[in-house]
Amino acid sequence: MVDELETIKKKKLEEMKKRYLNGGNKMENMPNTPIKITDADFNENIGKYGTVVVDCWAPWCGPCRMLGPVVDELAKELQGKIVFGKLNVDENRNTSTQYGIMSIPSLLVFKDGKHVDTFIGALPKPQLQSKLEQYI
Repeated sequence: MVDELETIKKKKLEEMKKRYLNGGNKMENMPNTPIKITDADFNENIGKYGTVVVDCWAPWCGPCRMLGPVVDELAKELQGKIVFGKLNVDENRNTSTQYGIMSIPSLLVFKDGKHVDTFIGALPKPQLQSKLEQYI
């Protein structure tokens, strides 16, 4: 009976570790608000966390302003699973050009530092959540 309890305890502990550790980063050390990303720190930020979603936006863009609060909410709800960043395309043209950003808002999805997907347009929260599920 004691051995069985120890086995269950160890299994639960391993599950908790997997759940709260992401690439060696503890959940509480992962941001719960979008981080500001620039050309200068782009590669550092996408390589720092397991899954990163970069919101490419501009202050004059109406759909970008509609998507902003959705990104903010998802950053809180998905803390520890996905880190969100914001890249102002007007101020960071090198990264915009590198990833072929022709329409904004565009969301670039990175997994372990590699670009794996792009979403274009101001997606409703449920649709964006659904698309991001596969990267969690």
